[in-house]
Parts: sequence; structure tokens; C-alpha cells
Amino acid sequence: MSFFKRLKENVSKRTESVTQKFKSGLSKTSSSLLGAMDNVFSRSRIDEELYEELEDILIGADVGVNTTMEIVDRLREEVKAQKLKDPSRLQPLLSEILVEMLQGEEGELSMQIQAEGLTIILVVGVNGVGKTTTIGKLAHHYTQNGKKVILAAGDTFRAGAIEQLDVWGERVGADVIRHQAGSDPAAVIYDGIQAARARGADILLCDTAGRLHSKVNLMEELKKVYRVIQREVPNAPHETLLVLDSTTGQNALQQAKLFHDATQLTGIVLTKMDGTAKGGIALAIRRELSIPVKWIGLGEKVDDLQPFDGEQFVHALFVEAIEREEQQ
Repeated sequence: MSFFKRLKENVSKRTESVTQKFKSGLSKTSSSLLGAMDNVFSRSRIDEELYEELEDILIGADVGVNTTMEIVDRLREEVKAQKLKDPSRLQPLLSEILVEMLQGEEGELSMQIQAEGLTIILVVGVNGVGKTTTIGKLAHHYTQNGKKVILAAGDTFRAGAIEQLDVWGERVGADVIRHQAGSDPAAVIYDGIQAARARGADILLCDTAGRLHSKVNLMEELKKVYRVIQREVPNAPHETLLVLDSTTGQNALQQAKLFHDATQLTGIVLTKMDGTAKGGIALAIRRELSIPVKWIGLGEKVDDLQPFDGEQFVHALFVEAIEREEQQ
């Protein structure tokens, strides 16, 4: 059985609605990649020029230079090992390599939700990436799954963030712990923890400030929040998620490096994936920083924030090629 057939079989075990969300949300990247790759893989032979063209396509999709080189090197090795001569055989081989890269270790993509007691999820990222909206959508996801959720409005620098979180709290049925604009974020998070305990909450989602023009102050603020959480709840935060706007491409990678240096990131949330043709940034982050992408924003609806799935991701990118193989 070809890898494309196995991939489709595996994806078919998921719900059809989720599969459609991935297809729709990644359609721009898929169209861009497949159009360019079709030209490469329809060449008459596998040669150095083919590999160079493939490198250009992947780098153009924001896969990143280092990750692109790793992908192409692995492709070369497989071509040599399998003694392949036909370029059309490379597309499923490439998709297999991408799935392996994205999946990571077993259980790595899963959120560390505690079986008992309070789970604390700290959400960080610069302003404008969709951080507060992401928190609202995460709250929706967990309340829909029967969890009692409380939101802590720790982005006290931007008054709009507090109001926005209030709106989300009302929308999804989650209490919001807030102070006035300009208050100490660590104090808000502390009060959030006390309220979550008192009200028997399962999950506390903590918003944080995202101003990068004052990097030192921002990172010191985050470290203080961290200390408060760890003092109050051993082994917390259980997840520290960095929200990145996928349309910013390689700038997102630089943001990830900055936050990873300052905080112990456990996962990435990639927003606005439906608005870019350069979805390869998911691969670049995964390989260059060794941080798993745990959530992906595939649209503006409340349920368009989906748990990341490497097989769904690659299937959505290569769906037209998979369908073509079936028709042959």
C-alpha cells in the first residue's frame, strides 16, 4: 500500500468535520505548494536541478533553510536507498518525511490536562497575534468537553485585552478574574489561582501582556508570573503556550526563540493559518526549536481552533495529489 493510501486511511478515522477544517484552512498553502511541486515532480528524471527547485519551493513556503536542507537530504537518502528513478515517486515519499517530522514523540502533541485538581495553562505571545481570542477559543473547547474553566486577565497593560476576555467569558460560560488596567499581572494570576481553587475549576487559562518594545520588562514580568504560579501550584504551569501569527512567516520563528529563551514553552499555537500560503512555518518551528505545535487556527469560527495533527496537516497539503493517485 502506498503512503498516500495509508495516510488517507488514517485520516478517515478522524471526524469528517475536522478533516474538512484542515482542508479548507490549509487550502492556500496546498494550492501554492502543489502547483509548484507538480512542475518539479513531472520532470523526466531525478537530478540535482530537481533537488534545487524543491529547496526553493520549501524555503518559499517558510519551511526555513535548515529544515529544508534536512528534508531534502532525507529525500536524497531514500531515493538512493530505494534506487528510485521516477520523479513522480517523490511526492508520497516527501509527505511521509513531513509527517514523521511533525508528529514527534508519542503523546508530545497532547495537552497535559491533570486527571485531578487544577490545570494551569499560561498563554504568551506578542500583541496582535490573536492571543486573547485563542484563550477564548481554548475556553470554549474545554467547556464543551465538560470542564469548568476560569480565565485570568493577566494582560493588564492593554485595557482592551481585559474587556475582550470579559466578552469571551460571557460567551463560553467562564468566570473572568480581572484587576484594573495597569495592575500587577502576577497579582491577577495569583487571584485567578485562588478563585479557581475556591470554585472547583478544572482549568485556569492565564492571559499575559505581549508588548515587545520593552523586552526586558516583559520577560521579567513573565518570570514573576511563573514564580507565583510555581509557588502556589507545584509543577505548574502545566502548559505554557506561545501564540504565533502564521502569516508573519520567519518573524514568528524569531518570536518563538525570544519567548523560548525566557519561558519554558511546552507548545505552539499557530493562528491565521487560513490566511497564508506559507504554512511551512509549522515545520520550521517544530524542527528548529523542538517545540511541538499543539493547536492550529484554521478560520475565524469559535471551533476553528483545532488540536494539531501532523497527518491531517500533511493530508490537507497533498489532498489533490492523493486524489489523483486514486484515479490512476
